[in-house]
Amino acid sequence: MSKLKAMLGHWQVVLMLILIIGSAIAIYPRFEDGQFTTNLQYGLDLQEGTWLQMEFQAEVVGFETDRPIEDFISDLQTKLDAEIYLIQEDKLEIRKYYPRETLEAEFTSAGGQLTSYEQGVSRETAEDVKRILENKLNNLGTKDARVNPLTGLNGVTHYIRVELAGVSLAQAKEIVGKQGKFEIRIHTTGNQTEHVLYGDTINTVGVPSHEPPGSLMWGVSFTLNEAGAKQFQEGAIATGAVYDPEAHALDMYLDDEVVYSAPLSEDLAAKLQTEPIRQLYASTGTGDAGLTDAKNLEIHLRAGALPVDVTVAGSGYVPAALSEYFKLICALAFIAAALAVGAVIYFRYHEAGIVVPMMAINISEIVILLGIATFIQQLDLASIAALIAVMGTGIDQLVIITDEVLHEGKVPSSTVYTKRLTRALGIILVSAATVIIAMLPLALMDLSTLRGFAIITIIGVVIGVGVTRPAYGEIIKEILSK
Repeated sequence: MSKLKAMLGHWQVVLMLILIIGSAIAIYPRFEDGQFTTNLQYGLDLQEGTWLQMEFQAEVVGFETDRPIEDFISDLQTKLDAEIYLIQEDKLEIRKYYPRETLEAEFTSAGGQLTSYEQGVSRETAEDVKRILENKLNNLGTKDARVNPLTGLNGVTHYIRVELAGVSLAQAKEIVGKQGKFEIRIHTTGNQTEHVLYGDTINTVGVPSHEPPGSLMWGVSFTLNEAGAKQFQEGAIATGAVYDPEAHALDMYLDDEVVYSAPLSEDLAAKLQTEPIRQLYASTGTGDAGLTDAKNLEIHLRAGALPVDVTVAGSGYVPAALSEYFKLICALAFIAAALAVGAVIYFRYHEAGIVVPMMAINISEIVILLGIATFIQQLDLASIAALIAVMGTGIDQLVIITDEVLHEGKVPSSTVYTKRLTRALGIILVSAATVIIAMLPLALMDLSTLRGFAIITIIGVVIGVGVTRPAYGEIIKEILSK
């Protein structure tokens, strides 16, 4: 008890204990429905789910021209039939995919020259895509979803990776593997259609429902804003749909696929002759397939279309059985690492008074790290590897402290001990700074799982230097002082 009181007299030890208790509360281990669970967030490796890596169908190009830039871009937009934005003085973002050879010919024809070419989008466009995808995933109701644009050092984003827990591969491709562009067109003559409006004019979206009530047909109602309602009225009048509805069917497209096609009703056609109509309804079919299509349409209408088209470049699915196997292997690896570390430390010192505090500090550091991770980081295989690496480097630094402060297995005088401890902490601080500097590029770059490894490593090093190493120095002094 006297040694315990002496330990609690040091603020470093008290701070460590407060962090351990707080972390235990944050992790909150418990049994629910007969299963052990915690508040820890698991990445795709450790729970059932899907990942998609999508490629942007666009390019960022450098150019030179003697013409006024506005005229040059205007001509290019006409020739390429694509949205083109000036993102730098000599760089354009073309939101439609074209091979380099095609662009070189069109740039020359427009009075310019192509100087560089890279498939992808600008960082700003990638962030817009990320925001829209996150909105779609929120509407889907999924949890533990991650959207990571993979941006290069030059600021061009070629891919975006999405990880979804508890979502099938087919559903993920329907929701986030498509652009989600909604369009209304009206038939003119034969099979020809004319554009009326896009989904960006939609104000509110209803939930999937039967229309009329009691029917078997599923669909989604939506409301146009004033500009959209005006566009819809003008398009219906210009095509003649309000005067002869049967000859001018209205088509609704989602990603260039027809989701609804039917003539205007007689009542709707009559009203459109005199006033704009804001409330519309898109039918998607009957049965489970119709309901699924209605839900997908609702999500795309609510979140909006991506500013650029995407294609699925890679995908994968982690079944529940495999994720549980990974969890078991990670737990066994962690226990094996702890036992191996304990055995090596005991072989070196042959003193329980040193081995037990070392292992206790090491495990406490992992608990604190996990507590922080519940708020900022999902745990995947790379993060677990980082935890084991933190355990190893942590023991290395505790050995440095122990060897530095002890003289022939004994604790020196208080003054000498403080000097030696300070010198040991200085060595550890330099080592920690080296690790942090080495990990920073991985933490700042969007490299998905590697980023998680770097973040866990950096946090572990900071906790060690700022909290657990100083606390260990005071604890070992009190334990071995006699």
